[in-house]
Amino acid sequence: MYFESHAHYDDKRFDKDREELLSSLPSFGIDYVVNIGCDMKSSKKSIELSEKYDYIYASVGVHPHDVENMTEDDLATLRQLANHKKVVAIGEIGLDYYYDTSPRDTQRYWFKRQLELVKECNKPVIIHSREASQECFDIIKESGVNEGVIHCYSGSPEMALEYVKMGFYIGIGGVLTFSNAKKLVEVAKVLDLENILIETDSPYLSPVPNRGQRNDSRNLEFVVKKLAEIKGISEKEVADITSFNAKKIFFK
Repeated sequence: MYFESHAHYDDKRFDKDREELLSSLPSFGIDYVVNIGCDMKSSKKSIELSEKYDYIYASVGVHPHDVENMTEDDLATLRQLANHKKVVAIGEIGLDYYYDTSPRDTQRYWFKRQLELVKECNKPVIIHSREASQECFDIIKESGVNEGVIHCYSGSPEMALEYVKMGFYIGIGGVLTFSNAKKLVEVAKVLDLENILIETDSPYLSPVPNRGQRNDSRNLEFVVKKLAEIKGISEKEVADITSFNAKKIFFK
């Protein structure tokens, strides 16, 4: 029923009950999960999870928080990892000017280098963009990459439509349910459902009514419920269409 397009089940917050939780997800209607790499260690862990669970797939990449010490050897390793049969995307990669954990010049450099890897591997990309909307958009456009997901979208409705024109899907998660999510609600209104993927970003960003708790894919139902309300359609339609969208991009 649901396709979870972005989760981090390798995160230490799942160490105590990871196996129990992941084994139970299909019984809650979670048909597929993409576990997202955000550094070298988590990229490898994502592949390990994908090998253990039939319905879990992986992405590999280095998040802007973690690029300060990235090397060309790491890029070569990502290239090898990307050949794994269950790796369906490169990411999450991008720019984060909110925390500035890595210097901005370093973020830009490795973002561009990993976008080159995206083109080389002919896989979709999963983009992280925070407080860097225009620059992130410009770098992607200049790169020629035109297939992927803008994860946890936080930009304007107008930019979302431009991303869609480029060939991207917009990832929407629990933030949509927050009382201060007026801009994201507007984004959801202007986009066709055929251009949206649902995600949780587990263990982060739990939706209302579970905001502040550890997130997991079972909370997708609240994202779907809110999208259905905005679009004036059934929750089943939202689940079916967003699942079709995810299969289209990840299982090509």
